[in-house]
Amino acid sequence: YCGVGCGIIAKVRDDNIIAVEGDPSHPANRGKLCVKGTTLPQTQDAPSRLLHPEVNGQSVSWDEAISTVASEFKETIEKHGPDSVALYLSGQLLTEDYYVANKLMKGFVGSANVDTNSRLCMSSAVAAYKRAFGEDVVPCEYQDFEQAELFVFVGSNAAWTHPVIYQQIAAERERGAKVIVIDPRRTATCDIADLYLPILPGGDVALFNGLLTYIAMHGYLNQSYIEAHTNGFDDALGRGDISVAEVAAVTGIQERLITRFYEDFCRTEKVLTLFSQGVNQSADGTDKGNAIINCHLATGRIGTAGAGPFSLTGQPNAMG
Repeated sequence: YCGVGCGIIAKVRDDNIIAVEGDPSHPANRGKLCVKGTTLPQTQDAPSRLLHPEVNGQSVSWDEAISTVASEFKETIEKHGPDSVALYLSGQLLTEDYYVANKLMKGFVGSANVDTNSRLCMSSAVAAYKRAFGEDVVPCEYQDFEQAELFVFVGSNAAWTHPVIYQQIAAERERGAKVIVIDPRRTATCDIADLYLPILPGGDVALFNGLLTYIAMHGYLNQSYIEAHTNGFDDALGRGDISVAEVAAVTGIQERLITRFYEDFCRTEKVLTLFSQGVNQSADGTDKGNAIINCHLATGRIGTAGAGPFSLTGQPNAMG
């Protein structure tokens, strides 16, 4: 589990990887690696590692494997139609691989039955971004970490799940950035937090709707941005109207801590809100994502260096 997509340099001796190190020139990790990356050499001799295709548990050549899949697909399609077959992909694939797989199924076979294990982690965030922007794009990048002045973690224990990102943000905090963690559990990520909000499960929508209300009530709306780049803002504001006291009742967070979070968000120009599976993997994960996105749209803290709603993915190309 990790969506950073670190670049590595492998040291090879006698056709065996003896060590790996982070690639200093890679934009994702800049030379850093976590324990998963540094122990990659151990996987090359793992008994469970597949070195060749298998059909019914038996090792076969690539030609035989491809021929088997092709003949089975052809026979099944002839009997039951194109929707009787499907492809199940992975967020480890490159965007080009995704493109070819989709062309094969949708353009050649004639079926839309293409899915990916990314749905297990990212479908809520994808739906939230599509609802907000019309497409599933994250309006942020790792380089924004260098510019951000406030990092808000929501449902993310990045210290364990995205350790390279966590290390970079910890370094930014040493240089003066603030960190807020919102999570029902006090995780290892809280070790660098300036403020921890122990939210009750299911309280995220109320917390960020409350932030939207607070932004409007205290004069922090970026009216020119709202008029130029949003639709239906007044309706969203009306539907999300909730007081700090009501937020406290729903979330279980003390009012003074809620207000401190709201003030930090409102008074800081460059805010990155980093959310992950604690937000996504829930019945209302999409609504939680949109509640977060709305606060960035309301303040115009999106599409600029160091600011935006940033979903931390489970795999490096989960949203490819």
